[in-house]
Amino acid sequence: MTEPKPQATFRRVMLKISGEALMGDQGFGLNPPTVERIAREVQSVHELGVEICMVIGGGNIFRGLQGSAQGMERTTADYMGMLATVMNALAMQSALEGLGVHTRVISAITMNEVAEPYIRRRAVRHLEKKRVCIFAAGTGNPYFTTDTAASLRANEMACEAIFMGKQVDGVYDKDPKKHDDAVRYDNITYDDVLQKRLGVMDASAIALARDNDLPIIVFSLDEPGGFQGILAGRGTYTKVQG
Repeated sequence: MTEPKPQATFRRVMLKISGEALMGDQGFGLNPPTVERIAREVQSVHELGVEICMVIGGGNIFRGLQGSAQGMERTTADYMGMLATVMNALAMQSALEGLGVHTRVISAITMNEVAEPYIRRRAVRHLEKKRVCIFAAGTGNPYFTTDTAASLRANEMACEAIFMGKQVDGVYDKDPKKHDDAVRYDNITYDDVLQKRLGVMDASAIALARDNDLPIIVFSLDEPGGFQGILAGRGTYTKVQG
């Protein structure tokens, strides 16, 4: 007898991952086996019937804030960072379609040869047709991070939660990689995250989620099956809400 498929607790979700998550053990760029591993995680959730949006950062290729800190004009640096997110989105699309998952890259900056322009109703239709939608180029505006883009698109797409794939299995009161006595929260409010500066997402992204009652679930992307496990009601994570 085959085991019955677990039932997902959400119908439509946003998965936000950093560009650094695609580097693997490298210090820069893309590691194809790591990209494929994450794609398999997405595929396993897609097979549960969940509609999936994705936003991927660009920090593995170029980070606008760092460019700005080194003397580059901030707006130009941010646009370069947005282009980096398009590169990551195309890599993830290639990996997902290699696994048989229909995927669309939707860019906030018009580049018709490689990605669709962002049109909300068209994106919703893709989701209804069970295509994974990867939103690239942030919000299309400088001075906004991909965290804010994830929160914005999650609200526009009527997602039921934002899943933040991190290198740790939740939100801690201090950096668990530096402090052995760091304590993980099971649940925490948006206001506590902001007041304690816990670094889950940037402040504007948290505020946008709070104002629209959108839960944020922080989990470890390095744990095999973690994304699917949480959607099936198990696993270790922190839920930000209230």
